[in-house]
Amino acid sequence: MPRTRGRAPAGGRADALSPEVVVGAAIALLDERGERGLTFRLLAERLNTGSGALYWHVANKDELVALAADQVLGDALAAAPEPAGGARAGLRALAIAVFDALDRHQWAASHVTAPPTLANALRLLDRIGTLVARTGLPAERHFAVATAICYYITGVSAQIIAPGTVVGATTSRDAFLARTAEQWERLDPADYPFLTRATADLRDHDDRDQFIIGLDLLLDGLN
Repeated sequence: MPRTRGRAPAGGRADALSPEVVVGAAIALLDERGERGLTFRLLAERLNTGSGALYWHVANKDELVALAADQVLGDALAAAPEPAGGARAGLRALAIAVFDALDRHQWAASHVTAPPTLANALRLLDRIGTLVARTGLPAERHFAVATAICYYITGVSAQIIAPGTVVGATTSRDAFLARTAEQWERLDPADYPFLTRATADLRDHDDRDQFIIGLDLLLDGLN
């Protein structure tokens, strides 16, 4: 998403702020209140300024949330360990670091878009591609493999994490999974042989483990 600016506020109050300060405060509010709870009025109060000053740095709430999610991704990239055990180990560590960051800021998961357009999403794909290029894969396969890994990290993270932001508003994750498992149990085993056997796993599974299992299956293909 390209950066846009609104009109400068009267009195030059935008000078007291910066995009980084606005985005950082937005992340804190999003963590506290979720996406629905973020308003420019509350953000302006948090920053001790007027709403007009905010519009000098971001055009609207959609842009602000996108920039905040991209900053979460940037923090994950900064915290990801340097690859020490080859390309596969580096890709694995990077993917898990991104998943953990998005899990800490669950509102952000669905806003990390593919194909990437914002700065840190672009850096994520570039870092993945750089690691893929260090494998034994032929050069003509690098783009397809790098994008497949990137889309797994961002897409599966969103699929696993983002529903929790909706479920959490009305019921706990455990209660939601228990209710879903009960629905599976009522299915006809003749029509749904796997699902009716998997109800206990649905209740007790760990989202991070589920992500890593799929990641390892994908990365095993590098060999």
